[in-house]
Amino acid sequence: MDLVADRRRWSTLWLSALVVLADQVTKHWAVNHLVDGKTIDLVWTLRFKLGFNSGMAFSQADGLGPVIGVVALVAIVVLAYVARQADTRSGSFAAAAILGGAAGNVIDRLFRGDGWLHGSVVDFIDLQWWPVFNIADMGITIGGAILVIGAWRAPRESTSGGAPA
Repeated sequence: MDLVADRRRWSTLWLSALVVLADQVTKHWAVNHLVDGKTIDLVWTLRFKLGFNSGMAFSQADGLGPVIGVVALVAIVVLAYVARQADTRSGSFAAAAILGGAAGNVIDRLFRGDGWLHGSVVDFIDLQWWPVFNIADMGITIGGAILVIGAWRAPRESTSGGAPA
């Protein structure tokens, strides 16, 4: 067995679990402390304000939570496979962040509603100029950005070091 690959797989698992844990702990805090319209102003435009999203990103597709949840469950399975196959640190990190974020939001859909996948995702980070979001959304966004940057850089690396065709 390849020790480096095994370490990377365990690191990916731990990072995914850390994203889920941070997401769920902060959502629990938000649900219990940001009640009755209470907001907490932190710095400049950053504040905490509780919101619930039964749709997808930016509150689009409101009410399609079950469909979005099933797609997210499939994505989690695919991401778990991709994370195991990642051969770079950035690829492993990106897959772990996206996997943890997707799992965090699916947990909300599973357990914060009146039926299987009928729950709403808890959002509470409000920049006042961007839709309200949560830690899981940050994991998905950061992981996605790392994948895009990695994909953009990969062709440059492979063409710069090879012999001319």
